[in-house]
Amino acid sequence: MTSHHAQADNTRKLAFSATLHCLTGCSIGEILGMVIGTALHWSNLPTIVVSIALAFAFGYLLTMMPLRRAGIPFPRAARLALASDTLSITIMEVVDTTLLLVIPGAMDAHIDQPLFWGSLAVALLLAGVAAYPVNVWLIRRGGGHALLPHHQDHGNHHAHPPS
Repeated sequence: MTSHHAQADNTRKLAFSATLHCLTGCSIGEILGMVIGTALHWSNLPTIVVSIALAFAFGYLLTMMPLRRAGIPFPRAARLALASDTLSITIMEVVDTTLLLVIPGAMDAHIDQPLFWGSLAVALLLAGVAAYPVNVWLIRRGGGHALLPHHQDHGNHHAHPPS
């Protein structure tokens, strides 16, 4: 395998890992928000707002935890999380929320109904699919998860994390 192919393979692997990482955080927050909103019989708007806020919070938290464990100070860990995950999480949330709004009955389904869980699963899966090429693009340009210190030997070697 040539160096170019190895680097492209590393970029794809890192992008896949970054997508799964962001999808995990988004899923935790999104599901928690939808369960809270549905259980409390909230209307769509507050349920969506809480779901999106929690998706971002958990997405950033999952990025920051290993950075903090590695001794990176909170302000720098927060900047790295914001720089590496914001675009990916945003795309996931736009796709996910749009799908939940257009799948007939999804926003009215209760947590004990298959439509609730099935629509969430489909929306989150497709959100991850939509975010993957963006993560590839970011990493090729030295952004996204290529900014994180433990990933800087992958993908684009020109990455410089924000200080």
